[in-house]
Amino acid sequence: MSQWLNLARAAQLAGVPRGTLQRMIGAGELAAFDGLIDAAELLRAFPQLKLEDAGLFEKVARIRDESFGRRVRERMLPSQEVLAQRLFAQGQELADLRRLVQAYHALVVDAQARLGELAADDRRLAGLKGMLDEGLKRALGAEPADRLDAMVNVMQVISAQVTVLPSGRHFLVEGNDSILQAGLKAGMRFAYGCGTGTCGLCKARVVSGEVRQIQHSDYPLSEVEKQQGYALLCTHTAVSDIAVETLEARGPGDIPAQDIVATVRAVETLAPDTRLLHLQTPRTNRLRFLAGQSVTLGIADANGDATQTAALASCPCDERNLHFHIAREEASPLAQALFADRLRPGAAVSVRGPSGDFVLDADSARPLVLVACDTGFAPIKSLLEHAMAGEQVEAFDLYWLATRADGHYLANQCRAWAAAFDNFSHRLLTDAAPGAGAWQVTEAVVASRRELAQCDVFVAGPAEFVQPAVEGLQGAGALPGRTRALVL
Repeated sequence: MSQWLNLARAAQLAGVPRGTLQRMIGAGELAAFDGLIDAAELLRAFPQLKLEDAGLFEKVARIRDESFGRRVRERMLPSQEVLAQRLFAQGQELADLRRLVQAYHALVVDAQARLGELAADDRRLAGLKGMLDEGLKRALGAEPADRLDAMVNVMQVISAQVTVLPSGRHFLVEGNDSILQAGLKAGMRFAYGCGTGTCGLCKARVVSGEVRQIQHSDYPLSEVEKQQGYALLCTHTAVSDIAVETLEARGPGDIPAQDIVATVRAVETLAPDTRLLHLQTPRTNRLRFLAGQSVTLGIADANGDATQTAALASCPCDERNLHFHIAREEASPLAQALFADRLRPGAAVSVRGPSGDFVLDADSARPLVLVACDTGFAPIKSLLEHAMAGEQVEAFDLYWLATRADGHYLANQCRAWAAAFDNFSHRLLTDAAPGAGAWQVTEAVVASRRELAQCDVFVAGPAEFVQPAVEGLQGAGALPGRTRALVL
């Protein structure tokens, strides 16, 4: 019997991003029906796929046989209660299938006996009986379980699949993650606030499947809401494959303005003239934002109060930990406080925002061309991490221009992405003049032979770089409606 898989499960089996499967379907290299892929068709397209390649059984074996720490176990497997419920559900399914097989077996045995009686007087029926016997022999001699079926069964124990309605998007809940945590890690744009079961903003209706509460909640659901299947995504996990009905943010207009007082968690030196400012929000008041957006930071020190707009360098999947790349600049009060060591861990920083439309198209799977100059890399990094988490975008091309000696302050991160993702490429360019460097970037993009009209293009950096870069890229084919620019 054919087993149909959606893109999330199929990508997990094949070990490739969902965007790769979408490209193969569009190119006719992989057959799909109504968004689903037959397991046999997946095996045909990926003949190297083997049970041991998926690593799922190996994960379970390592956890069982080796002395892994608690944190590692929690990331790989759900809690014992959830695991027991999933195994029980699979046991029930197996029992139902066994009863069905027994009924079919009795029917086939009866048909064989009847045909045997009639075949004695009719040569055609004798031939039919021979075909039936031969077919049963081949079927009963086959492997008792298809290897892909076995892999899917193991995945259903280790992880649960969530279908979001009405968008139809899918993601997997693994380990001890709540539905909200897993969704954010997968690039979903859910509505939420506290993340701790207090505000109720992540309330959603569970249309099908079973969920389990894993965290205390102070938000009271009414009896009517409980009967209709509502639950808080931040305090529940998925026991079985589920479908939830909830709205997702389509763009910046769907993200409310927020005022939060965060704490400096760390200040790290990325390069002699570039520092990482790591802020952490309170557990009950997290910042909801879209990748690529900015916020206004407010500080108070011995030199007085000051505010400054800064682009977020972190992914929305970790909304408590906010990262910013700050360059040494005389005109920047934030930079002056950081490089003079006046802004230290434990200090309070006000965060207001988010702002800006330098964000990904929620529905686009088009390749991304990402262009940055100096600390313009910060919002580009946010976009990249979010797109990689969502596994929807097929390819990423990064062009990073440095106008100072330490401009490529995270070059190692780019090399790590290139090693981890086959569909990621990057060029590190240098030029002392941002305007001249913009034309150098344009020439590099054109030389790549990427069809810019089929891409989403993002450009971030100082004004003297952004304007000529946008003009050059649009002159090379980038569409204005698919080009986003951010001046820092």
